[in-house]
Amino acid sequence: MLFLHEVHTVAGRYEDEFEAAVRNGWMPDVADRDDARLCYYLKLAHGTGRAYQVVTVTALRDGAAYERLARRVQDGDLRAWAADVDRFRHEVAGKLLLPLDWSPVQTVDLGSVPIGAEHDPVLYMEDSAWPYEARLDAYLEAARTHYAPSLEQQTARSLLTLLGVFQAALGAARRREVVLWQRVDFPERLPGLFTMELPAHVKGPGTWMHDALQVRDDWESRLLRTAPWSPLF
Repeated sequence: MLFLHEVHTVAGRYEDEFEAAVRNGWMPDVADRDDARLCYYLKLAHGTGRAYQVVTVTALRDGAAYERLARRVQDGDLRAWAADVDRFRHEVAGKLLLPLDWSPVQTVDLGSVPIGAEHDPVLYMEDSAWPYEARLDAYLEAARTHYAPSLEQQTARSLLTLLGVFQAALGAARRREVVLWQRVDFPERLPGLFTMELPAHVKGPGTWMHDALQVRDDWESRLLRTAPWSPLF
């Protein structure tokens, strides 16, 4: 299974129109076929990054499903939709992601993905990491044996549940890119992350914050909030 991850930089005055276009166009139109589904529609929380950024994640059964969807957008029934929605955004950057073999999420049951379902918003933290040159495999092994187990240890500082680990597919702009998909289980603990320095015992030798510097020191976190109608949450 492939996941089409797109970051849309929306024109602020057309924020509602863009959302409606995805909700009433992309989501049901993609679901016309049985090989793809919109899974997530998420907004970057204001105050945490670039304004009016939206992330969509569309699951694709396989490479053939991606080609069919791409051709629908290029010269098929979704061409007009794509041209119309471009009026509401400044740009869009996309990439295909593949789940690692140890990722908690491997596949999505496309038939069970709802075409919109009202629910309370859910907060996610999306970490994108770029390992050092020639250290991609070392980073992935360290994430599997060190980072993932560390999240399973429930403490007073616990914040996240790891739901998925993905690698940018062949042809991506940055080959050494790993995406960690994590649900924020304790949003009330976020202020402590922003307002205080990390204590020494969580960034000393033996901790992920310390040991991961052997394989990377470049990563970016996004706080993303699902729309109330996002199919998955």
